[in-house]
Amino acid sequence: MALQWEFPGGKIESGESPELALARELEEELGIKAAIGPLVARIRHNYRHGGAVDLQFFAVHEFAGEIVNHIFNELRWVRLEELPSYDFLAADRPLIRDLAAGKLL
Repeated sequence: MALQWEFPGGKIESGESPELALARELEEELGIKAAIGPLVARIRHNYRHGGAVDLQFFAVHEFAGEIVNHIFNELRWVRLEELPSYDFLAADRPLIRDLAAGKLL
């Protein structure tokens, strides 16, 4: 799934809540200290190759620090309506459609 767009975040480590995991991942991946907001969506997706993911998406309305790209090929800020024009991972696509349609946030 290389070179497809995705949201920052990652696996929850033992003893972490989803919110703490996201805060840690945002610091590791982007170098920011984020205030994690409410849960926006939860998606369970089974990939054709047999893998499965349980994704939780949270709002982040504020953060401290300058964004520094530590792991991604590229970063972009775009309007929600523009998201469907990007090739996102299959598991993210239902969220992308709902964000672009104004159903979330």
